[in-house]
Amino acid sequence: MASLQVVHLSTVHPRNDTRIFIKQVHTLHAALAVDVALVVADGKGDQVANGAPSVFDLGKLPASRSTRALAGNWRALKFLWRARPRVVHFHDPELIPLGFLLRLRGCKVVYDVHEDVPRQTMSKHWIPVVFRWPVALVTAGMEWLAARAFSAVVPATPVIGARFPAGKTVLVQNFPIQSELVIAVPQPYSERPQMFAYVGGIADIRGGVEMVQAFESLGDHPQAYLEMAGGISPQSFMAELQGLAAWKGVRYRGSLGRSEVASMLGSARAGLVLFHPMPNHVDAQPNKMFEYMSAGLPVIASDFPLWRQIVSGADCGLLVDPMDPTAIAGAMRWILEHPAEAERMGQNGKRAVHDMYNWARESVGLVDLYRRLLAA
Repeated sequence: MASLQVVHLSTVHPRNDTRIFIKQVHTLHAALAVDVALVVADGKGDQVANGAPSVFDLGKLPASRSTRALAGNWRALKFLWRARPRVVHFHDPELIPLGFLLRLRGCKVVYDVHEDVPRQTMSKHWIPVVFRWPVALVTAGMEWLAARAFSAVVPATPVIGARFPAGKTVLVQNFPIQSELVIAVPQPYSERPQMFAYVGGIADIRGGVEMVQAFESLGDHPQAYLEMAGGISPQSFMAELQGLAAWKGVRYRGSLGRSEVASMLGSARAGLVLFHPMPNHVDAQPNKMFEYMSAGLPVIASDFPLWRQIVSGADCGLLVDPMDPTAIAGAMRWILEHPAEAERMGQNGKRAVHDMYNWARESVGLVDLYRRLLAA
């Protein structure tokens, strides 16, 4: 631990988070001549291996959100005070107070902004509606101070990045590793089952209900079904989904490893990304959309202006009203009844990832940022 120079820190995300560990930590570990480690708080213990990034565990945190934030900041502070890294790159807005303390000690601090946090606050089910605006304003104020105190800000989308000072902001979009979800011998498209895929967090505002209800309108395709993989939030939402008449057409896979996700996408007809038109969604760039594209799948996506630019621009899928299960079913029906055109769309998306929406391009800016920070 004494030799640590670069630490990525999250007390919320899992240790195998795609953006944090698989992309950023591994990329920096391979590109820099310094130790790069991940610090998490999941209770699974340390994972130290020669030749690979180390993972250090702060221990499982309390379930209460407020208590978790306090405990996470305190445990991380104690660890980092001993380790004395040169750069700390953290991924949770609740760790901003810790970032201020680390700056006072002379550590270079990078704030990775995955979401438009103030706008995201407006759709948090666990925050009472009357408190959402005040919490959003406080969060925006904390981020404003952080952007001026910290060494750099790394936003995941251009819209998020526009909120921070240009001189300190390095855009690192969450595009896929091009070959990660491509299996060696995918099932020929025309021979695949009538399966639609959804991978990622499953929630009401992410279209969980509408995706399932769409199958009520697909009676003319009785063999069509939906495979869903990912965590469900809140846990009570599972009971709501299971109570829907069309749930019988769903195969819930739980949380899958990356190779299992690749296998699942290699057998699907299309990937679904049907977020509701919430403030934090309309300008988002969901990783799952680009992952579907990288696997050669056409996408069925919410008809938001930004998403229309991506999907229509690449001619790689269909856009629908995410609040209308009948419209979603209509897009599914088109995919099933036009397999040649659907396969062509999938290949268009794969080509767009190869040419533009890939991690190899995005990682250049991240590595360059670190070379500047470590040389300063």
